[in-house]
Amino acid sequence: MARIAMVPFFLAALLIPDGVVWRLVALVIFLVAAITDRLDGYLARSRGLVTNLGKILDPIADKVLTGGALVALSWLGELPWWVTVVILGREFAITMMRFIVIRIAVLPASRGGKLKTVTQIVAISLWLLPLTSLPGFVTVVAWIAMGGAVVVTVVTGVEYLVHGVRVARNGRGPEGGDRS
Repeated sequence: MARIAMVPFFLAALLIPDGVVWRLVALVIFLVAAITDRLDGYLARSRGLVTNLGKILDPIADKVLTGGALVALSWLGELPWWVTVVILGREFAITMMRFIVIRIAVLPASRGGKLKTVTQIVAISLWLLPLTSLPGFVTVVAWIAMGGAVVVTVVTGVEYLVHGVRVARNGRGPEGGDRS
């Protein structure tokens, strides 16, 4: 919930015009929110507090944070809309698939899904830098990171869809439990 609560402050800082300082404030808020994701997961696993609700809310919080960042960067004209559409399209499709198969099983984040989140956070963090104030090679690195994030996002999206279809066909989740 803390990650979701930080999003409006992050977006406000990001959308303040002509402010390198505000851009850096937005980056710090984004990184703090991303770190809370790791901390939340660690605490839940280490204390045996992993719940089905947490397995659902965690990816939604990730999507609100990264989706807000991508839309804002595209709206500012800094990131091409096709990047935002591809990433958010994948996120929407996987979220809908999770809700369809939820009566059978909760699909927790896979290693690929976690890699996708990390690559998106790294790429977005680079794009949140005041790129026009930095040397050109930083922009090249930001583009390479975003390209990698798009590729990982699409590949893991296909993997999740294949897994979701298998779960729906077999009528049981990864732990082998029945539908009933």
